[in-house]
Amino acid sequence: MTTRTKPAPAPAAERGSWLREHSELGVCALLLTLGVLVLTDALTMDVDITQRGPVGPKTVPVVVGVGLLVIAALLAVDVLRGGRGQAEGGEDVDLSEPADWRTVLLLAGIFLGASVLIEPLGFPAAGALLFWGAAFALGSRRLDRDPLIAAVLSLVTYAVFDKLLGVPLPGGPLMGVL
Repeated sequence: MTTRTKPAPAPAAERGSWLREHSELGVCALLLTLGVLVLTDALTMDVDITQRGPVGPKTVPVVVGVGLLVIAALLAVDVLRGGRGQAEGGEDVDLSEPADWRTVLLLAGIFLGASVLIEPLGFPAAGALLFWGAAFALGSRRLDRDPLIAAVLSLVTYAVFDKLLGVPLPGGPLMGVL
């Protein structure tokens, strides 16, 4: 009778190497999490009793959630079978340069600030700060032109969504003027 022994645990370097070679599984986990969140939110959504027809407000979120789960599963199977994503080969991307974390953090801060300020200031003011801040973070230093372009772009966006499409956006202090 032979005794079966457990294989020795893999050293940390080998585990790190396996994780590095299968890093796309992180994207699978993100897609899976998003799919579960979207489906949970869609299936617990209150639907008006007066809904008519088979297609209601739950239909699109359920389709998107199921799609995210299917894509996560297909990507995981592909990665575990040895598939790998190709590195960016664009002519405008220098892969030898490190990531520009300053720009990424500036953009993240600007988006966070705009989301906090949209309720008290309203969409036109918060949107103008968002557009101008994004232009500044991405390298534009035209202080004579950028705030004006950001204000016009924000007002046009507000008018299109609020007035033409009927999507209510907070107007803030400018609500009486607009």
